[in-house]
This record gives sequence, structure tokens and C-alpha cells, in this order.
Amino acid sequence: MELPFAESYKIKMVEPIWKSTREQREEWIKKANYNLFNLRSEQVFIDLLTDSGTGSMSQNQWAAIMTGDESYAGSSSYYHLKDAIKNILGFDYFLPTHQGRAAENVLFSVLVKEDDVVPGNSHFDTTKGHIEYRKASAVDCTIDEAFDTESLHPFKGNIDLEKLEAVYSTHPAGQIPMVIVTVTCNTSGGQPVSMQNLRDVHALSQKYGIKVVFDSARFAENAWFIQQREDEYRNSTIKEIVAEMFSYADAMTMSSKKDGMVNIGGFIAMKDEELLKQASVFNIMFEGFNTYGGMAGRDMNALAVGLDEVTTGYYLENRIQQVAYLGNKLIEWGIPVQKPIGGHAVFVDAKKFLGHVPKEEYIAQTLAIELYLEAGVRGVEVGTLLADRDPKTRENRYPKLEMLRLAIPRRTYTNNHMDVVAVALKNIFDRREEIDHGYRIKKEAPIMRHFSVELEHAEKVHKK
Repeated sequence: MELPFAESYKIKMVEPIWKSTREQREEWIKKANYNLFNLRSEQVFIDLLTDSGTGSMSQNQWAAIMTGDESYAGSSSYYHLKDAIKNILGFDYFLPTHQGRAAENVLFSVLVKEDDVVPGNSHFDTTKGHIEYRKASAVDCTIDEAFDTESLHPFKGNIDLEKLEAVYSTHPAGQIPMVIVTVTCNTSGGQPVSMQNLRDVHALSQKYGIKVVFDSARFAENAWFIQQREDEYRNSTIKEIVAEMFSYADAMTMSSKKDGMVNIGGFIAMKDEELLKQASVFNIMFEGFNTYGGMAGRDMNALAVGLDEVTTGYYLENRIQQVAYLGNKLIEWGIPVQKPIGGHAVFVDAKKFLGHVPKEEYIAQTLAIELYLEAGVRGVEVGTLLADRDPKTRENRYPKLEMLRLAIPRRTYTNNHMDVVAVALKNIFDRREEIDHGYRIKKEAPIMRHFSVELEHAEKVHKK
């Protein structure tokens, strides 16, 4: 008999989490204005809001924290991280930042100006926010298969080369500062980008003289899928695949809270020393001196270890297996999800789950609230709220995909927790016809509204 899969680690420390009653959750979510970001962490039983900074660090990372050098300038921790970025990712130059959106802010302050056009594969919320804040436009060039949740295309994060070249050929090169390739592509369901697509995007961009920038928050998960799904790389190590991936990038931003496996931190890396000099001006203004940039020395030490650990097969197998475990349970019960299952999260197709709820009432947010009420599980909407309003018309943008994202923290929950999530969704699925109203906005910010939006029951609005 074949031995079952088991995690390649054991638990050394535990943190208690508390169960609550439905009545308590109804009161808490109402006080939070039906915004899951406004809940206190102790009001959540299983927290799948994000995998960003919520994972567990290894004993080697904790040991590295104890030897952090907190010197303001030129700390040894900075050079440990510099060496790791060079050896694993292949970039000669880097700037530390306090997190990923800070890296975007610094880099885009150099590269993006008003009326620019920035193509990519389904830009994530902060990326699009930083582009549109600068009165530029983000253009989605993702392949069409990404928007068919039943399609089993192995690389739904791929950029459509015809769409990309259409952008390149209809705008002057000076109006396109870069193409952004997000690996894996979060917004389309944690879907990977193939090595062949990275190679082709790089070649096309070189032809037009345009920089290629990777949003690299989950680069190691992307490398795992390349190893598993591209025959050419079956016998390559994750580190070998990562090295080739980044050979097709001129620069990268990183939220280290994902595949850096730390609780805080980010960085920008680049191959061009002149770009480093320009970005350094903004890094000092916004983040801190260039050898700490918003990170403590101990956190840079932990990140250096994390980059090494995340690029090992044994870690990634555990990671991908747990996400697939939850996804496959939902598929078994007929619950519509983005297929194939992505790297860091399971994305539930809210349009198919609650198709009778009007799109104006925020279908994915409605499902996210129902899941919290059912079992104290906090997910996040990746749909109309996140898509925000068109910056010119101020009308809602209704994306092709309306998803509930269940982002699984690294090395944090057991499969028993995944069973709770699956059963909770099954219970909601069985009574989905009873959910005939969603929510309306009471108050929203002018950009990236989903973080702070205040909602009310649409049913109550109708009755007024």
C-alpha cells in the first residue's frame, strides 16, 4: 500500500484560536459595516483573508532574527539579503522596502507618468492603484482562457502576445514604461505563467524597447508549476527554474510577505545601475536609507533564509498539496471554483455560486459574508469591489471574474481546518437559493475602496 502524503515539518509552537457563535458573528460583521477587513482577528476562527505576512516562519528564520544587525547604514543583514537576491534571483542591485506596495510606489515613481499605458496580466489591486493614482492606465492582456473557470489550461496567468503587441504597436514606446508580469497571477486565481510565455514576452518587449518587470510575490509557486507542467523542466530544480525565470526580467518588485515567508518586508531588484540610482532617491524619501529601506536588520536576515527555503521542492510540495486539498474537496461537492487550482488560494466562482444575486449588489462580497457567518471563516472578495470605479466615468467596473478568494497562510493551518472551510461552503451551497439579496455601498474611498468600504443590506435598502 502506498504511504499517504504527510507534511515535511512538525509543529513546535501553537497559537490558540477561538470559536464563536453565529449570533456573535452577526453582531460583529454588522459593526464592521459588512467589511471583513474591519473585523478583529480574535473574531475570526480560520483566517483566509490573505497569505500575505500571515504564515509561520521556520526555526532557521527565527534563529536568523536573533543575529540581525540593526545598524542604520551598511548592516551585515543588508548584505546577507543582497547575496541571497543575487544568488537565487540573479539581480545585481536591490532596494529594501517595508512591503510590496511600497516597492511599487518607489519604482513607479521613477517609471510611470500621466497618460502612460502599462500592460500586464490582470494587475493586482495595489499595482493598478499605483498606476491609476499617477493618471496612467493599466491594460489587461491576459489570455482569454483565464476567464473561463472550467478551462483546464495549465498556465492561465499567461499574457496573450497578440493583445500585448496590439498595445505596443498602437502607442509610442515612450508612453509604455514597462510590461508587468505577475507570477503567479493572483487576480486570475493564483494561476501560473509558463516559462515559454515569459521568454516570448521578453523577446517581444526587447523588440519594442520596453522594460519587463515581474510582480514576484509568489515566484516560487510559479516555478513549481513550471516544473510540474512544462515537460522541458521536469528534471530541473526549483532554483534552476527561478534563475531562468528572472533572466527574462529587467526588474522586479516583491512582497516578501508571500514567497519570502516573512511577516513584513519587500524589495525592488533590478539589473540596471542607473535605475537603481533613480529609485534610490524615492526610496530614501519614502522608505528609509538604502541599506534598510523600512526593514529591520532581523527581518532582512529572516528574508534571506526564507528565499532559500521557499525555493526547495519539499516546502513547495507541502504548500501546493494543501491548497489543492481544499480545492479538490470543493470540486468533489460541485462547488464552482477556478480550475486548475492555483498556488496560494482557492478561488470560488461567485457568479456561478450565487448567480441570482444582482451584480450591483456585490456577489463575491455577499458570499464572503455568508462564509463568515456560517463558520467564522474570513476570505476576501476579488470582484467588483476590488475592481473599483472607472477613474474617468466613476461607474463600477464589473470584471469578467467575480471571485471569493480563500488564501491559505503558509505552514499555519492543518487539513482539518480545510475540512471546516469546505463543509461551511457546502452548507451555503445547499441553501444558496435562500440568499436573494446582496449589499449596497454606504461609504467608499476614491481609490482601492475595498479595504475600507462600508456596506449595508441591499434588502433593507429595497424596503425603505
